[in-house]
Amino acid sequence: MTIAPAVKHRPQATLTVLRTHWLGDHMVRVIAGGAGFSDFTPNNSTDMYVKLHFLQPGVDYPEPVDVFALRDTLPREQWPSTRTYTVRWVNPVAQELAIDFVVHGDEGLAGPWAAAAQPGDRLIVSGPGGGYTPNPDADWYLYAGDEAALPAIAAAMEALPEGAVGHAFLEVDAEADIQEIAAPRGMELVWLLREGEPAGTSALLTDAVAAATWREGTVDVFAHGEREYMKALRKIFFAGQGLERSQVSLSGYWARGRNEDGFQAEKKLPIGKI
Repeated sequence: MTIAPAVKHRPQATLTVLRTHWLGDHMVRVIAGGAGFSDFTPNNSTDMYVKLHFLQPGVDYPEPVDVFALRDTLPREQWPSTRTYTVRWVNPVAQELAIDFVVHGDEGLAGPWAAAAQPGDRLIVSGPGGGYTPNPDADWYLYAGDEAALPAIAAAMEALPEGAVGHAFLEVDAEADIQEIAAPRGMELVWLLREGEPAGTSALLTDAVAAATWREGTVDVFAHGEREYMKALRKIFFAGQGLERSQVSLSGYWARGRNEDGFQAEKKLPIGKI
């Protein structure tokens, strides 16, 4: 008899919302912690991310909720919905972590939840994952992304040594969405404003990177965001500049017109591969 190997899941932590803070017109930061923080073990990646597990309304879940054990007892349509988000920062001393959410009205699942979150609300996370930290041996750094990548890019720049130099191209909707980032003085931050143009439809980001001044020496690239943006940037980095794969962290965080369930499924197909 062949026994199927057990599926390993990342640890679950059930956190409590402590407070929220609006960073601009379209992004809200949720700070969570509480007793469940002891179940969360951060890693060293600046793009550290977690899965958020949202319970389905109208389903009577046994307490305490174990989101992975539920899969053995409930039909798939009753499983909690999952969304992937970057952890903006972790404070082990205060036992808190922060997650930034892009909010466009009532569109989507996680954004509206974050916009309405109140102290005491439950936030179930699993993880973390992650795969990028700035290369300390690089001569300069190039960061590029839209709102979805902004937390990871900000965390990466704040982890750079004081003397680091390079460029960061950050696409947001409007001036009100520009954030303070504690980046080294040698990092040039270029904010690209869509001014009402829908996210994922602009050429601002790709045009800015294509026109950027290319410094001498070895570059370390982190470019994440909408899938079609990343496909265009891939051509710039590899075909245009001849970079090695090891120099570039590039990934589509989302795809215009897709929710995360559909996007994650597509990523397994040729259409979704970066």
